[in-house]
Amino acid sequence: MIKAIGVLVFTALCGVAVAQPDRWQQKVKYTMDIDVNVETNRFTGKQKLEYWNNSPDTLKRVFYHLYWNAFQPGSMMDNRSRRQGTIAVGRGVDWDARVKDRIANLKPDEIGYQKIISLTMNGVAQQYAMHETILEVTLSKPILPKTKVVFDMNFEAQVPLQIRRSGRDNPGTGVRYSMSQWYPKLSEYDYDGWHPNPYVGREFYGVWGDFDVNITIDKNYILGGTGYLQNAAQIGYGYEKEGTKVVQPAGKKLTWKFNAPNVHDFMWAADPDFKHLTRKVGDDITLHLLYRPQTGNPATWEKILDDAEKVYPFITKTFGAYSYKQYSFIHGGDGGMEYPMATLLASPGAWLHEWMHNWYQGVLATDEAQYPWMDEGFTSYADTRAAAFLSGKTGFIYKSDYDGYFSLAKSGLEEPLMTHADHYNTNRAYSSASYSKGAVFLEQLGYIVGADVRDKILLAYYNTWKFKHPNVNDFIRLSEMQSGIELDWYKDYWVNSTKKIDYAFDSLWEEGGKTNIRLRRDGLMPMPIDVEVTYADGAKELHYIPLDLMYGQKPNEDAAIKRKVYPAWKWTNGTYTIQLDRRLIDIAVAEIDPSQRMADVERKNNKLELKRP
Repeated sequence: MIKAIGVLVFTALCGVAVAQPDRWQQKVKYTMDIDVNVETNRFTGKQKLEYWNNSPDTLKRVFYHLYWNAFQPGSMMDNRSRRQGTIAVGRGVDWDARVKDRIANLKPDEIGYQKIISLTMNGVAQQYAMHETILEVTLSKPILPKTKVVFDMNFEAQVPLQIRRSGRDNPGTGVRYSMSQWYPKLSEYDYDGWHPNPYVGREFYGVWGDFDVNITIDKNYILGGTGYLQNAAQIGYGYEKEGTKVVQPAGKKLTWKFNAPNVHDFMWAADPDFKHLTRKVGDDITLHLLYRPQTGNPATWEKILDDAEKVYPFITKTFGAYSYKQYSFIHGGDGGMEYPMATLLASPGAWLHEWMHNWYQGVLATDEAQYPWMDEGFTSYADTRAAAFLSGKTGFIYKSDYDGYFSLAKSGLEEPLMTHADHYNTNRAYSSASYSKGAVFLEQLGYIVGADVRDKILLAYYNTWKFKHPNVNDFIRLSEMQSGIELDWYKDYWVNSTKKIDYAFDSLWEEGGKTNIRLRRDGLMPMPIDVEVTYADGAKELHYIPLDLMYGQKPNEDAAIKRKVYPAWKWTNGTYTIQLDRRLIDIAVAEIDPSQRMADVERKNNKLELKRP
């Protein structure tokens, strides 16, 4: 089975092979003109979409996403949400508290919709069918491999009352418009075919391309979002260069002209009361902050820029350089929601998590529907490390992620990480798996291959796969090449199954002046094992047992502690015995995985303390 497509090159720095992906990708270029009526909360749009079919396939139809059609009574999102309200989870029900049954109660002027007025391909009218949030277009002429076509569309839309991610008149923030998922967006076509996922509340996947977006709106509205403002001298509001005299054109409206190169989505927000601040970080990165002082604490909001400036060098060193010249933190949305070059934040607390999404969702852009944990989990992992840097926290910093996973693993609700984001039976299982178990995946990978090697993997992953939509196999293969350790088993157990880790001390005895300690595997997921022994005289030593499926071993992570390496533990064997060169009476404590990075669901049987009279 071929695990990755690419050629091998050898790097002088690390002496290991690195996969250079050469996978085809479709390409788009959107040119859109939008005219917003803030009285009716509706807008008209003209969209020119240039589409490059770089695949080897002939395409006989295409699909668009019409996300806002979900915000109508009786929609799939509405039905799904109300169903979750009938499922008992813990002491409550499985509602998404932001949605509940709110869609069912929307009035005609509060619903969302996107209506297609006309659609042509290369000037020829096309037949299409509306499937709620998916537009299916049957092409009059197939799109051949390695060719380009141009779609021209006229559409109109009504901004829904703020329910989920996007909308107007947010009751919590007061923000007028949070404009995400607002335009007809072409579905992704890749090596797995089309991805026309109906919008029922989960994640997204988009085609890389360039956006030129012109938004015409009342003059008193201040905008922020994806893309670089091209006509700042005619707009002002803090976007103009220092010393520039702003000259706004006559009339009641302004046209904001944005360009966003090499992104897979475009989000914007608008409000008359936004306060706009900027901060330069690094050599050429400009951060924008837009918030409503009326509904937010100015000091808390503005601290975002201070903290972002402090943490940016650490982020760059640990996870890779930010790939654009601008990022915007914008008041709006229903919590925190990430988009390329920008985020919507209902409150400042989630700013760091959403910013880190621009590495994993914004730039790597794995298909979030198939692999939500590779975005949310990796982002949660990175967020925790960056937050620890800011606060000066050291030691084991992932306790909350491990506890979240342990709670899920023992709840009876767990489903494999490979479950499609929309297909989890409960919101609880989706959230705990994608965020907590996904974060544990990376911290536990450091336990398996060594933390320093894991960090090299993260940098290589970002630099190798940015702008290429990597999948789980791509990450595993790159990790193998960086570490020299086979890791298919880790994916098979941790990602594809819900098998759990549980190791324990079975027995110990002295023989010939030496101590034997037998370990027992109670769980169904095998792992390499660290056993740290502390003697009564204070001496310590580490006993390391690789797993046979690894075909390798991690480097010694602590040169200050003597380490003994054993032959591999065969995954079919339930027990394994290690031997100490000292007597039983000399032992004070023995502990399996003292670092606590192995996600053992029953840690109470991982430690032996020998008490003396």
